[in-house]
Amino acid sequence: MNTLIKLTLLATFLLGFVIPFAYYFFGMKSRTRYKRALIGNISAVITGIVIATILAYNPDFQLLAADTAVAAQATDAGFATGMGYIAAALVTGLSCIGGGVAVASAASAALGAISEDDSIFGRSLIFVGLAEGIALYGLIISFMILGQL
Repeated sequence: MNTLIKLTLLATFLLGFVIPFAYYFFGMKSRTRYKRALIGNISAVITGIVIATILAYNPDFQLLAADTAVAAQATDAGFATGMGYIAAALVTGLSCIGGGVAVASAASAALGAISEDDSIFGRSLIFVGLAEGIALYGLIISFMILGQL
């Protein structure tokens, strides 16, 4: 993989960490500002992926390939591997988001129910654990995808 593509992806991922933490640590905790930061983060990630894809398929950046057939075969294999990595990342990310939403709903309902009656602690813990299982299923599927690459 080209150094420019690596730097583009690294800058995209670092930007994904910098924007939310900057808004949190500098006291910008309002909901609208955090939504703006989230939209900026998502747009930066999508822009970084588009730039990396354009650079990966630009023939000017594939200077090391001696033969065009070898370059085309390497490009096809690289595309399949890259799509596998994107699929694994999407599976993990989306299942963790879904698990987080489910745990937030189940845990708040469980806390309200436990405050009413202490004897249902075990049953409510089971529902929260089942909601957490969604994220674990996504992680297992992403390991299965990465095992095929």
